[in-house]
Amino acid sequence: MSNPLVEARQVIKRYGNVEVLRGVDFTVQQGEVACLIGPSGSGKSTFLRCINHLEKIDGGTLTVGGDFIGYRQQGNKLHELRENEIAAKREKIGMVFQRFNLFAHKTALENVIEAPIVVKGEKRQEAMEHARSLLARVGLSHRVDAYPAELSGGQQQRVAIARALAMRPELMLFDEPTSALDPELVGEVLDVMRDLARDGMTMIVVTHEMGFAREVGKTIAFMDEGVVVEHGTPERLFTAPRHPRTRAFLSKVLKA
Repeated sequence: MSNPLVEARQVIKRYGNVEVLRGVDFTVQQGEVACLIGPSGSGKSTFLRCINHLEKIDGGTLTVGGDFIGYRQQGNKLHELRENEIAAKREKIGMVFQRFNLFAHKTALENVIEAPIVVKGEKRQEAMEHARSLLARVGLSHRVDAYPAELSGGQQQRVAIARALAMRPELMLFDEPTSALDPELVGEVLDVMRDLARDGMTMIVVTHEMGFAREVGKTIAFMDEGVVVEHGTPERLFTAPRHPRTRAFLSKVLKA
């Protein structure tokens, strides 16, 4: 098997005296969709934010494409990079948050072209052509000139996905991307994510949408109390979970 695109080994994260990640082991191969499930407060979102160094880890190792995001290795020690160096390494990682975080004073098109022009130095015309194709891909070619306040929550989240894709990432991170949406808008965002999965995008998705995880995920990891308790294929984990904590969690959410 080839080297994993994402590899976490005994990752620890503390907030003061509270250890929210207590030795997370996790790998994702290129082109794979991995879904993180588990109760609220189990460390899923914190771990996702550690992958692109929005949160600094306090122990263990975490690499993307063999690179330490946020650090350089010198001998057996890791030294934190400068912010501009961290930003350069983050370019290969796109992230979509629960809240859409769009610039309210910019149109959908302007939101999507901002980072390629400012961060990567793309020419405006090139960035605009790419942005239009991405907005078409997420079903919003007719809303390129709309401001966020003129868009539904589902449309705003689809703009956020297009914005993340505009940086041409190798890896996409989704932190409960449908949790802030009205139920009738969830499907349109999940459809875009399904299309990305079919196109071979490597994705790590924190989600409470068990149907989506079962359908699209290649690997499902159940987290609780800051560790990966159990992981496996959707078929195995959803039908024959081995750990009592996994069984207890699934019995509640699948019944609901």
